[in-house]
Amino acid sequence: MPVTAHGLDALTALSGADLGHTAWREITQQRVNTFADATDDHQWIHTDPEKARTGPFGGPIAHGYLTLSLVIPMFGELLEITGISMSVNYGLDKVRFPSPVPVGAKLRLHGAVGTVEEIKGNGVHMPLTFTIEVEGSAKPACVAHAVYRHYA
Repeated sequence: MPVTAHGLDALTALSGADLGHTAWREITQQRVNTFADATDDHQWIHTDPEKARTGPFGGPIAHGYLTLSLVIPMFGELLEITGISMSVNYGLDKVRFPSPVPVGAKLRLHGAVGTVEEIKGNGVHMPLTFTIEVEGSAKPACVAHAVYRHYA
């Protein structure tokens, strides 16, 4: 169940909150291939399972940006925002990909809220740290420092 925040005051009250973890989701070769088609990134380490078996990762891996893009659907499992007129993805301050995501791996998202601050225009600036974990791995697949802005 996601945390629910209704309005700007509730978002501000989330400063420093741990939003917990999402459910696990599997990364399939079909998802990797679909992402490759959408981005025109058909590098063999992602899309050629036979060749990838002899490569540096022992099999095909997901694109780093595919992994990062999963923050969007998974974030909805952590936080539901109501009582505002608009939310915008303001950007990313830092993104790292500490370990690869093998096809067949399961991922989940952990979210933590930084200090939420009021901004001009009747809104809040909300920094978040997202960590995409790989089941069974000590290292995360992705750590991203994201910023959202929400307006009344």
